[in-house]
Amino acid sequence: MNLKNLDLSYNLLTGSIPSTLGNLTKLEIFNAIDNHLTGEIPKSFRNCTSLTRVRLEGNQLVANVSEAFGVYPHLYFMDVSHNRLFGELSPNWGECKNLARLQLSGNMITGRILREIGQLKQLQVLGLSLNHLEGEIPKGYERLTSLFNLSLNGNQLSGQVPKEIGKLSNLEVLDLSMNHLSGPIPPQLGDCSKLRYLKLSENDLNGSIPFQIGNLVYLQDLLDLSHNSLNGEISPQLGKLHVLEKLNLSHNKLSGSIPPSFEAMFSLQSIDFSYNALEGPLPNSKNFQKAPAMAFIKNKGLCGEVQGLRPCNTPSIRHGDARKGRQVIICIVFPLLAALFLLFIIVGVSSIYSQRQRNKEKVVLERSSKNPFSIWNYDGIDAFEQIVEETEGFDDKYCIGIGGYGKVYKANLPSGQVVAVKKLHPLEGGDQSDQRSFRNEIRTLTEIRHRNIVKLYGFCSHAQFSFLVYEYMERGSLASILSNDRGAVELDWTLRVKVIKGVAHALSYMHHDCTQPIVHRDLSSNNVLLNSELEACVSDFGTARLLIPDSSNWTTLAGTYGYIAPELAYTMRVTEKCDVYSFGVVALEAMMGRHPGELISSLTPPSRQDTLLKDMLDQRLPDPTAVVAHEVIFVVSMALSCIQPDPNSRPTMHHVAQELSIGGSSFSLGPFHALTLHQLMDLEV
Repeated sequence: MNLKNLDLSYNLLTGSIPSTLGNLTKLEIFNAIDNHLTGEIPKSFRNCTSLTRVRLEGNQLVANVSEAFGVYPHLYFMDVSHNRLFGELSPNWGECKNLARLQLSGNMITGRILREIGQLKQLQVLGLSLNHLEGEIPKGYERLTSLFNLSLNGNQLSGQVPKEIGKLSNLEVLDLSMNHLSGPIPPQLGDCSKLRYLKLSENDLNGSIPFQIGNLVYLQDLLDLSHNSLNGEISPQLGKLHVLEKLNLSHNKLSGSIPPSFEAMFSLQSIDFSYNALEGPLPNSKNFQKAPAMAFIKNKGLCGEVQGLRPCNTPSIRHGDARKGRQVIICIVFPLLAALFLLFIIVGVSSIYSQRQRNKEKVVLERSSKNPFSIWNYDGIDAFEQIVEETEGFDDKYCIGIGGYGKVYKANLPSGQVVAVKKLHPLEGGDQSDQRSFRNEIRTLTEIRHRNIVKLYGFCSHAQFSFLVYEYMERGSLASILSNDRGAVELDWTLRVKVIKGVAHALSYMHHDCTQPIVHRDLSSNNVLLNSELEACVSDFGTARLLIPDSSNWTTLAGTYGYIAPELAYTMRVTEKCDVYSFGVVALEAMMGRHPGELISSLTPPSRQDTLLKDMLDQRLPDPTAVVAHEVIFVVSMALSCIQPDPNSRPTMHHVAQELSIGGSSFSLGPFHALTLHQLMDLEV
């Protein structure tokens, strides 16, 4: 067989990989990403020695990882993450000299990390996270000078963090979290000058935080040293991390004060210093003043202009003076208080009954005359009680939707206000992904305000429940409306065009009108909600991300299958153009009444099968009238330009929103019934 490229990705394939695959001795590329494949990887796969690229991630394949793969001298990309591979790593990987990316994360691999991997001079990405690997991180990896992503988190690794990692001059991502690493953080990490993401949390690290970490001036995504046993004072040198967005030093034994130099960390969006022994004033910057109180709890004596902390101008009392003061209080004040107490009892008993009645009326009046969310503190005690009561402890009969991070409930508050409450799933096994999404959504929605972006009324972080409270969107999601024949007919062509325009304006605002561009990363028809007037609002910002200009903005893959821009699966670099692609898919879905997956595939070369526009549109609606047809044609043509495989060929959302606003006034083609999709694709919009 002369087949060289076999790509079966993003389908609904089931069953196992046939053993006859081994007969394809000239096969170079084999991809079957995100299917439902099961069974063993055939041993005949070892015969495909011409392979250069293999991607089988996101299936349920079973195999002994030491037996399923052979030596592939030309292989440069291997990703079999998130399957059910077991066994120990084979030294054969050290013979695949051209490997640039080796990803085996999310399996059940045991044993030790191989020294032989240190021989792969071309290696750029090594992902072995979320397995059962043990032992120490091997020395010798300092020879991997091309490595920019080293992810070993979620294993059972022990020993110290090798100081030799400091020699990896091109390293951008280092994640060693959730292991059993001990000892101090090596100062040599400060030599990894290109690091943008450093996560060493949930280990047994001790000693002080090296001041050399402050040399990592390109750290932008994360510095997370939480849940260790780090002690000593925080070095002022860390204040040099001017582009850092997220800093977590919680759950350690740090002492002293938070250095004033942290005032210069202007990019900080998320901070957590809780559960330490810190004291003194917070840095005088908005990043700290606007932080939630939970970011500073369980410390020795922090003060500042943050709810839950004492003001720094509160006078301290020496122990000797305090003892004398207590004697004065006992001798002089106590008798007076006793007399007043007796008087209050007499007055209280005489009026207690009538006061109860007035209190009940007052509560009703207060609840009906103000928005309970405008006075929320971080714990949201008042609103928490109301929501739990009105949903009967989050009974399923109030549930109106289920998402990846939790359930959404409808709550009718005593004030008469109706809200939507997204309650996070309870955390299991220490997984923090839901809490990260929770904090991310709060941070994003408190920074943006737009009529086409769902409003966040408040939030609650509680030991029992964590939830977000939004405006209630009466008509639900665009996906649910399109899936119902009655709803689809009600959502006529004019309203569908209006929905698409609303989404475009929301994304344009996020990308171009915010202080820093915000990318949604999970736009889908499920995350476009409609109110009673069938106006659209973009929702669910749990995976949204701020973009730093002039940076690589590397990311983990996030989003909903069928809406993710194709380049994200390969480059893992998030840009505004990822949202543009998702918008194009949603716009086509609104016009077609169903997901456009098959259509998108048919438009990709070498297949040039053409389709009439009228046949592509939702057949449950009558053909649009002449005026509306002009707008429908323009929306489809704009959507097609947004799903271009090359992100550089896609328009910006500012251009899309602007053009949709004027409705393509200069836009003119032939008769509606004769238009084909390729005519619209070839049109410059």
